[in-house]
Amino acid sequence: MAGHNKWSQIKRKKGALDAKRSKIFTKLIKEITVAAKVGGPDPDGNPRLRLAIQLSKAANMPKDNIERAIKKGEGSDGDYSEVSYEGYATNGVALFIEALTDNINRTVQNLRTLFNKYNGSLGTNGSLEFIFDRKGVFVIKKSEAFVQEEEEFMLEMIDAGAEEVEFEEEYITVYCAMEDFGSMQKTVEELNLELESAELQRIPKTTTIVDDNEAVAKILKFIDALEDDDDVQKVYHNLELNEEQLEELEAS
Repeated sequence: MAGHNKWSQIKRKKGALDAKRSKIFTKLIKEITVAAKVGGPDPDGNPRLRLAIQLSKAANMPKDNIERAIKKGEGSDGDYSEVSYEGYATNGVALFIEALTDNINRTVQNLRTLFNKYNGSLGTNGSLEFIFDRKGVFVIKKSEAFVQEEEEFMLEMIDAGAEEVEFEEEYITVYCAMEDFGSMQKTVEELNLELESAELQRIPKTTTIVDDNEAVAKILKFIDALEDDDDVQKVYHNLELNEEQLEELEAS
């Protein structure tokens, strides 16, 4: 699992300078719209919307954009559907794709095109549920105001429902069970911690190792292409990278 998690960390660090970061606004606006449509426009009574607004502000999204997205969710034109797709990349790497779309036919066609282009296979829904666990994942920035000792902080997170806490140089990642997501979110808010992200993720129970570095590069390019689609919100996978592959990725 270490190689899988390390890959996510590298992507997060590189993402701050990535040109595709502009697409984050599009994805966040969709999330705000759906959150407002499902749970109402008042963030005080809608934890999903409150979190989406918090993450949008962290991404420096203008206030007007946030307000327009909320109003769109209240209106009849906020007609997005939450859909998921499952399949395999080459070498048996499992992929779970979450999307928000106002045109399912377009989304399916775009995904089929990408799976065909990268020699993947799009499967039926439910075929990969056994590979992934749904977990709450909170990535917290270590701001200058963060002065707690690691052990003290870990105990506080465990009290809130954390199953695992990982400390990096600039970030802390907290994992919890799906049913503890709300209590963990409340604790993070009460502690005024600065979030990089907070979401329900699909964490692989088992990972797939691919020794062929050229094949790995193609799989990563496929995942990037999926993430680049405007309708796709998240792509989860079970690819495990070794140290050599991680070093190459970090240097690229």
